[in-house]
Amino acid sequence: MQTRLADFIRDTDDGREADRILRTCVHCGFCLATCPTYQILGDELDSPRGRIYLMKQLFEGASITHKTLKHLDRCLTCRNCETTCPSGVEYGKLIDLGRKHAERKAARPLSEQIKRRALAKFLPQENLFGGALKLGRMVKPFLPQTLAGKVPANPSHPDKGELGGISPSARHPRKMLVLAGCVQPALAPQINVAAARVLDAIGISLIEADNAGCCGAVSFHLNFQEEGLDAMRRNIDAWWPHIEAGAEAIVMTASGCGVTVKEYGHQLRHDTRYAEKAAKISALTCDMSEVLLNEEAALRGWLSGRGALEGKRVCFHAPCTLQHGQKITGVVEALLTVAGHTVLPISEPHLCCGSAGTYSLLESEISTQLRDRKLGHLSAAQPEVITSANIGCLTHLQSGTGIPVRHWIELL
Repeated sequence: MQTRLADFIRDTDDGREADRILRTCVHCGFCLATCPTYQILGDELDSPRGRIYLMKQLFEGASITHKTLKHLDRCLTCRNCETTCPSGVEYGKLIDLGRKHAERKAARPLSEQIKRRALAKFLPQENLFGGALKLGRMVKPFLPQTLAGKVPANPSHPDKGELGGISPSARHPRKMLVLAGCVQPALAPQINVAAARVLDAIGISLIEADNAGCCGAVSFHLNFQEEGLDAMRRNIDAWWPHIEAGAEAIVMTASGCGVTVKEYGHQLRHDTRYAEKAAKISALTCDMSEVLLNEEAALRGWLSGRGALEGKRVCFHAPCTLQHGQKITGVVEALLTVAGHTVLPISEPHLCCGSAGTYSLLESEISTQLRDRKLGHLSAAQPEVITSANIGCLTHLQSGTGIPVRHWIELL
């Protein structure tokens, strides 16, 4: 794709990156077939190719309206198009640039500005979010149905077992860091407990670093990008002493956080103070499934030694941040099978469930349609349990079904 960038972005870091990505697109349209919003809306401007045209016009100096921004906002950033694209277009990076500059040229209505500002301030604050969630659960029976549906139920608790449902102490020479995140501790604290128990059983201690919090994705993708970058720097500062002390990896139990932290090196590449550390952090970051794949022999030994579990019929929903962002496919399914569960095939496993971070709050109609479409395929397999690897997907899917929805690590 030929480009003629406008003066406002030419010869800037953003301009050079946008130009590089735009020039890889060959207009083939393969992305339309796998774009969730195009499947729902049927409008090419709500497809990757259409949005690329809009961003090209933006970067070349065309006038931008709120309608243009709306088409960009409707993108889930699922990056399914990246998996499909034969030319390797880095669409996820391009859409972040497009939203950043489109919002500067087409201001949002005040109501939208307030909503997005509130989400960016509220969700990354673990204590604030946790307190509000407790209050919401208390008054849930008295809320209108549409609002009550947004309040998740109390989390399930891990089986008691020998460790009593609590994280084991850091007793092994081998140590790995884990990110608690912002909403997961309140919505599903049992996930990191389960992860710590499994790793402890194979000789690895999982520890949380003080002062590490939101990975930065919430603010960054709501277009408060500097705040997102500050959150990334804070986490690097929190993790760095542990890295220097020999922590082997940074383990992610939420794939949405994982894909973000793996891109710290890219996001902070121009920051002279943090670029080198950020690249190191990204290189050390692993999804929980990658860790167990690397420790497969120890995992199999532990599983065989503890005796057989009662295997369940399981459907695994692979989050977009896992399969399209991190390019991890088939690993969780294999681990569940090793643990004695039966993993059932589903239709359209590549399509987004509609959660996509704050998308389910900002674009609720499209999000609900995608959720129901996904649940239709999942429930058709008649599973006992639906599993996933990201807190947003877990909560979103559970809001539309009575089938238990749990993180896959809990089943191990």
